[in-house]
Amino acid sequence: MTRIILFVFISLVTTTGIAQQHSEKEAIDTMLVAWHKAAADANFDAYFGMMTNDAVFIGTDATENWQNEEFRSFSKPYFDKGKAWTFTTLERNIYLDNHEDTAWFDEHLKTQMGICRGSGVVKKENGVWKVKHYVLSIAIPNENVATITEMKKEWDRLQMEKMTKQ
Repeated sequence: MTRIILFVFISLVTTTGIAQQHSEKEAIDTMLVAWHKAAADANFDAYFGMMTNDAVFIGTDATENWQNEEFRSFSKPYFDKGKAWTFTTLERNIYLDNHEDTAWFDEHLKTQMGICRGSGVVKKENGVWKVKHYVLSIAIPNENVATITEMKKEWDRLQMEKMTKQ
């Protein structure tokens, strides 16, 4: 009898944990969809309201490592013109830590640059999921890597010189 009760208890805890994790992933997905939509709608307050105060945004250019305040300043003119950027999710994977207050994700996006990849970390603050760190990359097909590498060879050389001198 004790074994049956223990089995039922363990099954209930496991099932509850899986359901909770599924619910958290849905909440994160909903927030990320809203975050991208806020940019498409040029809603500055909504967009940055879904980011932590210490959020980081890594852009597609090797020089773009934006801390929150810098990213706000850079982005504001685009939002003020009513046209920021439009990213539509093609697919997304979300992974939760055991404490269910931090998660990381990767996504493929339809953008004005073609297919891009986004990845990031979200943190639960006061019961609300927010973007803490985001990396945007342009997806380059393997068969085009040699061409792209050649195109950016000189820029990369100069940038690497700058980076090594710092």
